[in-house]
Amino acid sequence: MTNSNGNIRLHGFNNLTKTLSFNIYDVCYARSEEQIKDYMEYIDEAYNSDRLTQILRDVASIIGANILNVAKADYEPLGASVTILISEEAPAIPGVTNAESPGPTPETVVAHLDKSHMTVHTYPENHPDFGISTFRVDIDVSTCGKISPLKALNFLIHSFESDIVSMDYRVRGFTRDTSGTKHYIDHEITSIQNFIDNETKEKYRMVDVNIYEENIFHTKMMLKEFDLENYLFDISADDLEIEQMISIEERLREEIEEIFYSRNIYR
Repeated sequence: MTNSNGNIRLHGFNNLTKTLSFNIYDVCYARSEEQIKDYMEYIDEAYNSDRLTQILRDVASIIGANILNVAKADYEPLGASVTILISEEAPAIPGVTNAESPGPTPETVVAHLDKSHMTVHTYPENHPDFGISTFRVDIDVSTCGKISPLKALNFLIHSFESDIVSMDYRVRGFTRDTSGTKHYIDHEITSIQNFIDNETKEKYRMVDVNIYEENIFHTKMMLKEFDLENYLFDISADDLEIEQMISIEERLREEIEEIFYSRNIYR
């Protein structure tokens, strides 16, 4: 049964569990051991537990969740984690619904309000021989309530510098309407891509793998354009010989493609 606004009239609480797993990768070339160390320290500071906590607080604001508890840690030598327990729904940002459309960007999230849990973990690492470093962020947002965590996806993509993005969304369980009918999903969705703004979609190559019968959706993204200058840490392309530029660009492209396809293609 639905009300005049087209929403399902539920018998009790919305028991559907909606989970978004969002992974980003940033890839960089640092030539020397000192540059690698400096890059790792830069990333570790830029995305420390305080910064990550604020990002998750903003996510809570978007999906309309009350924050119950925050646990955070910065690890030695590198990395950080934040876990936030969230409860019954608070008012979401005005105008945010489950419609298949992009959610707000960081510029429009101004409230810091306080439905299940949210976690974020960072994983800096580097290649032992090729001077390539990668930074991975894993974020999981699991909610029980009206607003899908997909509404925070647009905000999350804009909160990080991402060469590769991998996203999984699943709706589990069921909820009942007032007539007793079970509902296994409470909003329309054909693709995670529909929750991302057009400007972002134009920048990325995007691939979907969806299992509609199981309410499982997967999208991965890889930047279309490659500018070597954007991948060099503490050095400039002008300081490199042509042969060096070609070699470094080849290594970076191979690294990005292997991460995107989740297999070792070139080695």
